[in-house]
Amino acid sequence: MSVLQIHNLSKSYGKIKALNDVSFDVSSGSVFGLLGPNGSGKTTLLSIILDILGPDAGSYSWFGQPSTHVHRQHIGSLLETPNFYHYLSAVQNLRVTQSISQRGDEIAIENVLKTVNLYDRRNSRFSTYSLGMKQRLAIAAALLGNPKVLLLDEPTNGLDPVGIAEIRDLIKGLSAAGHTVIMASHLLDEVERICDHVAILKFGQLITSGPVQSVLADEDCYLLNANDQEVLASVMQNFPGISRVSKTTDGLECYFKIVDIAPESINQYCFTHDLVLSKLVQKKKRLEEKFFELTAQP
Repeated sequence: MSVLQIHNLSKSYGKIKALNDVSFDVSSGSVFGLLGPNGSGKTTLLSIILDILGPDAGSYSWFGQPSTHVHRQHIGSLLETPNFYHYLSAVQNLRVTQSISQRGDEIAIENVLKTVNLYDRRNSRFSTYSLGMKQRLAIAAALLGNPKVLLLDEPTNGLDPVGIAEIRDLIKGLSAAGHTVIMASHLLDEVERICDHVAILKFGQLITSGPVQSVLADEDCYLLNANDQEVLASVMQNFPGISRVSKTTDGLECYFKIVDIAPESINQYCFTHDLVLSKLVQKKKRLEEKFFELTAQP
């Protein structure tokens, strides 16, 4: 079941095309990564589906229906840097948020603070919080009312490795608890670690979308070594399904058009050509490599 369906969304700012005919679906229970370099249209897209901006063309639906205020109550969001009163405590700040959004109550405030692991610091002033704690409090505010969907724009931006790990674990926990999470980020490694689905934007256009593993699975790559690298390279050029070979300092990288190729078949092929492999290691293409391939300038 899709919680969000986007159909041919377009948005321009003067001559700048922020979004150009973008379409994709987000399935219930997924952690969906919206990935792209600066200026790709991520924040514009999030602003449209939150009814902050209107599209020039196209449409979107929440839970199979056109967006309404009722549907908006089931969506929590973090679109900007946390904006709280520095002299108020976490509880006091969430009370302000609750009175504005009309979502949740005093018990809900306690529950979301426990969820983001800030309950022990609930009475501390916001000014005493680290950047990671401030970001977790912002996610707590988005969780008020127990929304079905969370929209997070760059949730780990500016955080140190400890803060990034905390937010990563928090998002995984929210997903396990049944929330659908849509996360825009330029931190490619984080998207790969957290998300199960991804959409990649470039200059307002959708380049590709789908399960993370499917997006990465255009080619299988194995790292090979043998006593004679030149002979190995020559032999592997004729392997059935080979797309390219690349010599590196670590060995010969062999890329195959066939996904999930058996390493035993590579080893047997080399053996029949009088080559004994000293190394045969699968090297998965990381999302970062794929991302730069897809978004590189023509």
